[in-house]
Amino acid sequence: MSEPKTLFQLLGRGYSPASLGKATLLIIDAQEEYRSGALRLPDIEPAIAEITTLLHAARNLGTPVVHVRHLGIPGGLLDPQGPRGRFIEGLEPQTDEPLVEKRLPNAFAGTDLHERLQARGHLDLIICGFMTHSSVSTTVRAAKDYGYRCTLIDAACATRDLPYQDDLIPARDLHRMTLAALADNYAMVVPQARALI
Repeated sequence: MSEPKTLFQLLGRGYSPASLGKATLLIIDAQEEYRSGALRLPDIEPAIAEITTLLHAARNLGTPVVHVRHLGIPGGLLDPQGPRGRFIEGLEPQTDEPLVEKRLPNAFAGTDLHERLQARGHLDLIICGFMTHSSVSTTVRAAKDYGYRCTLIDAACATRDLPYQDDLIPARDLHRMTLAALADNYAMVVPQARALI
């Protein structure tokens, strides 16, 4: 029996991972909720460090950066007026970096993200942020529908443990399974930011 292949490989439609100097960096939901709130992610600190590396490199190269923030429930998860809805310190947008605010996991749904990306003029997107299985995954899948080529940074994403029936899926397993599904037909996945810098 032959080795399993991705749909990209079987269809001959794969592409090289994006170069940071020739893409737009899209940072999804780098918010305090995931660091210190009810949705705290087990691997958040290494992911924050990786996003920080990406963000600094992008700014040094003059790479366009677009930030996405989830507007949650007032008084609850990702409270847009409270501290947990704010960006993680050090990952806040600069004044020349667009901010897209969303209310659904898919950052294209009900927002002007597509128009903002079009204005930056890159077909290639480098995507990172939180959570891997939710907003990251749904946004990458939608990006393919719009014709973008996505590159995901494994170490710059994270998610949380999830219950399933009588079982628990550990965050690291869920993260890996989600990235494997996206690498099949939606994105090139690279281990760390240094692969693109």
